Amino acid sequence: MAEELWLVRHGATEWSTAGKHTSVTDLPLLPVGEDGARALAPRLAAVDFDVVLTSPRQRARHTAELAGFPDAGIEPALVEWDYGDYEGVTTEEIRRTVPDWTVWTHPCPGGEDAAAVTARLDGLLRRLDDVAGRALLFAHGHTLPALTARWLGLPVQQGACFALDTSTVSVLGRHREQPVVRRWNA
Repeated sequence: MAEELWLVRHGATEWSTAGKHTSVTDLPLLPVGEDGARALAPRLAAVDFDVVLTSPRQRARHTAELAGFPDAGIEPALVEWDYGDYEGVTTEEIRRTVPDWTVWTHPCPGGEDAAAVTARLDGLLRRLDDVAGRALLFAHGHTLPALTARWLGLPVQQGACFALDTSTVSVLGRHREQPVVRRWNA
């Protein structure tokens, strides 16, 4: 079982900066997002990783490249939560018709529900059981908090408790076999 999971959210994109839900739309990083990704390189270079994986979306792949991991393996389970009809729409816009909506508490018409995300991420965690040391994962602003919830043995909806900025590093580990959050949004 992996000793640690190092989580990196991709650099800023036009839509992440505007608060638009971005799942399947394959946006590039903004120049500031590229700068943020490059700034991750010295922080990650000093750590030995047994496996490095990235979402197939270009924003995550390019972040991995600029952070010093051009050969990161593509992991389809790291894609962002599929927002369906809410793709490219802000939470504020959605709440005009669905008061109090969040991805954590309400459905995404035409997209994934919490059960589908749970199944996808639990499968990834099972595959990471074969990693003896550290895994480095490049992904997205809802996927990584949802993965954190599952690492901790919590329902995926508890990912709502883990806000995540772009170009940040978080570390999940263990304390006496108990899964824990060692560092968040750093």
